[in-house]
Amino acid sequence: MSGNANRQILLVEKPSGKLGPEHFKMVDGAMPEPKDGEALLRVRYISLDAANRAWMHGATYRSAVEANSVMAGGAIAEVVSSKAPDLAAGDIVFGDTGWQEFAAVPAKHLTKMPKLEPMTHLLSVFGIAGLTAYFGLLEIGKPKQGETVVVSAAAGSVGSIVGQIAKIKGCRVVGIAGGADKCNWLTSELGFDAAVDYKDGAVFKALRAAAPKGIDVYFDNVGGDILEACLPQMNNYGRIACCGAISQYDGAPAAHGPRGVPGLIVVKRLVMQGFIVMDYMKESQRALAELQAWVKSGKLKVQEDIIDGLQNTPGALIGLLAGENRGKRMVRLTT
Repeated sequence: MSGNANRQILLVEKPSGKLGPEHFKMVDGAMPEPKDGEALLRVRYISLDAANRAWMHGATYRSAVEANSVMAGGAIAEVVSSKAPDLAAGDIVFGDTGWQEFAAVPAKHLTKMPKLEPMTHLLSVFGIAGLTAYFGLLEIGKPKQGETVVVSAAAGSVGSIVGQIAKIKGCRVVGIAGGADKCNWLTSELGFDAAVDYKDGAVFKALRAAAPKGIDVYFDNVGGDILEACLPQMNNYGRIACCGAISQYDGAPAAHGPRGVPGLIVVKRLVMQGFIVMDYMKESQRALAELQAWVKSGKLKVQEDIIDGLQNTPGALIGLLAGENRGKRMVRLTT
């Protein structure tokens, strides 16, 4: 431990526009003391997700992040000491530690994780990203062999796994991503059948060329104009899994919502469902068994984007929101 100091990143101001480094500050906080039922944790890897930005707007499936508080975020951490019966020093856990080096967290809010290498897989393919992709696609999208699956933010932590699982299930897969390099990576490295560069501007036309038989399953990570481009191309009885709305998290909101709602949903008899991965955690062992088998066999490739140093966490999140990352982005603490 670094003496009695606990370096922390505070959200000093909620942004009204785009998130910037000026909204954060690093401070030396006090070393936390665990109470009964809590564990003292040393944070090893902080998960960076678009949802971090959404929490600044207000309460979602969790409480809002308030100004002048430690920035919220999930992490893989090691138990330093425990006042909880089911945790011991050396255990590896996942929990909402916030952006700091040490945290005291109630054991009931922690998930004990297996000790495996690389540990980073516990945040990516075997963590929330992998489980979100697995359950969102298979339980809500319900893809069938030969169907066309489209996924937005396809080069991100969730989307890159969604597309690969859809290929494993025998589907034609089209990814939507930003930039020619990402699109080429999806098709040449991850096995997507086609990729659409939304930065080209002609998404509707490019998507129609990439999915000439229409879309059976759309895994939506972004909402907004991309969702609007997909709706008219959905086949009758298609399924839309709504995972996130990245286009609405950072900066000014769009002038209008996706057109075609609810008209196209009615005419095409679509099923459109939002979900939170926590709804499926009772079935996580089944999902992890399949994910682990696919990774071991080489059917599922894991891409991780690791940034070093707590001080770089704000910039890493800002870059993620700008689409810098491929696969799961996280920050490695070097305490």
